[in-house]
Amino acid sequence: MSIQIAIAQFNGTVGDLAGNCKAIEAMAAQAHAQGARLLLTPELALTGYPPEDLLLRPAFMRAADDALHHLAQSLAQYPDMAVVVGHPHVPGEHADVRTASTQQPLRWNAASVLRNGRIEATYGKLELPNYQVFDERRYFARAGEACVFELGGVRFGINICEDAWFPEAPRRARAAGAQVLLVLNASPFHLGKSGEREAIMRGRCRETGMALVFAHGVGGQDELVFDGGSFVMDAFGEVQARAPQFEPCVLTATLGADAQPLQGEVAPIQPLPAQAWSALVSGTRDYVNKNGFPGVLIGLSGGVDSALVLAIAVDALGPERVRTVMMPSPYTADISWIDARDMAQGLGVRHDELSITPMFDAFRATLAPLLAAREGDTTEENLQSRIRGTLLMALSNNSGWMVLTTGNKSEMATGYATLYGDMAGGFAVIKDVRKTLVWELANWRNAHAVRQGKAPVIPERVITRAPSAELRPDQTDQDSLPPYPVLDAILERSMENDQSTAELLAAGLPAEAVSQVLRLIKLNEYKRRQAPPGVRITHRAFGRDWRYPITSHWLERVDSEPSPGHHGHG
Repeated sequence: MSIQIAIAQFNGTVGDLAGNCKAIEAMAAQAHAQGARLLLTPELALTGYPPEDLLLRPAFMRAADDALHHLAQSLAQYPDMAVVVGHPHVPGEHADVRTASTQQPLRWNAASVLRNGRIEATYGKLELPNYQVFDERRYFARAGEACVFELGGVRFGINICEDAWFPEAPRRARAAGAQVLLVLNASPFHLGKSGEREAIMRGRCRETGMALVFAHGVGGQDELVFDGGSFVMDAFGEVQARAPQFEPCVLTATLGADAQPLQGEVAPIQPLPAQAWSALVSGTRDYVNKNGFPGVLIGLSGGVDSALVLAIAVDALGPERVRTVMMPSPYTADISWIDARDMAQGLGVRHDELSITPMFDAFRATLAPLLAAREGDTTEENLQSRIRGTLLMALSNNSGWMVLTTGNKSEMATGYATLYGDMAGGFAVIKDVRKTLVWELANWRNAHAVRQGKAPVIPERVITRAPSAELRPDQTDQDSLPPYPVLDAILERSMENDQSTAELLAAGLPAEAVSQVLRLIKLNEYKRRQAPPGVRITHRAFGRDWRYPITSHWLERVDSEPSPGHHGHG
């Protein structure tokens, strides 16, 4: 006898208990109509992931518990279907037990089986990740006692996310009689993560001899993006069904009489540039929409960074919710404002031009009696950027639209950005995109448009011309920084992969550039702490999983100890 199962791959919102319950109910109705007897949701689906310090609020925990009971009752209309829902839980018999570290009630990251209008069983997560973006030991206590339930003659065991990345929890489920392992997940996206997940889960299947059902969510939550791609594997670790990435859906699969999944629809994994683009679009769309902004403002400079942000914003929100402003200074090249105007017109967004020259002159005249002459002084450069930031924030205040900043990861690493200037805004779309990837994504988006029979989105000249902040005559980025391929290689190896300076030099990277970049990364931590959040697409982003002190006198040596210097661009 076969049994139909389903996965609810949906876009939850942290704290929206009613909205998340409504989404689960809608997907339960769809799954039941398709004949499913079991529906599996993602990790902490009830509250959204990660709820962070909301979990420390007793009122939030009570509301989550009430929502779970309400959901169980509403699903009673499907008496022949079980729904496994992720939620936070305070075990009733331990309600007064407090952890030594937090003096908070004992909590589980839990999953419950809802059937016939009641909570039939509850499982507490065993493995609590506390690395990269994860901080679960701040909130939860380990549990992990096996939870197995029977449905349609098949015995299902429950694991939650990190549980299945290690052997112990799956072994416990198997020892308790499970034939199929249900894994609820909230696994934040980074490039290459989907392949890592499937490789690890394949190992669990082969170790235990169980089929595996992997439920994952989609959508953005602050800096994090969840990419979907839920799947079902047989006992040999072969994918028999897979949901599309970055799209809400109900994925159904059939388990045969031997509790093994039959071949179903297997959506392809997107190539990496497409994954990066989808993640940036998804993260931007959800940050804007979930926080209730009517639209976004972008300072369009004629350079590739702002052009890329514009293209992402239009894909995320549509042209009617995107507005661009070109703010030329005395140093702005004609081709910059021409390219900016052409791109805005091509995408159909409102475009305005505001010269900053009168304000720039006024600032310089006012400050002239007080400013000392210094060689290589960046004061006038930063004034231009701060004038632009002020204008954009004024338009934001007036319209309610949010400003998107346009700085990339290479700039954020080295401090090639201005506080209260080009860093002023609500969301930093490409703050985790290295400059070399900026160019790759711009070319990918143009090629994608051509494949669809449309004109390229970003003018070719914007991509190919030498990058420049245009804050002084004949300026290029490479006047102050190593070539971007070199800078990005150092950034990837050192910042993202924690390689030593010896490893960087052994890879052939020039010592002078290594010394300069590592020094700039250290000195500009104070800026990054003041930067807006942005989409995380690598396994190590500035933000949640980069925690270095601002005040620090340690710097890894290269050839000789660099001088302390100053904080660079302001």
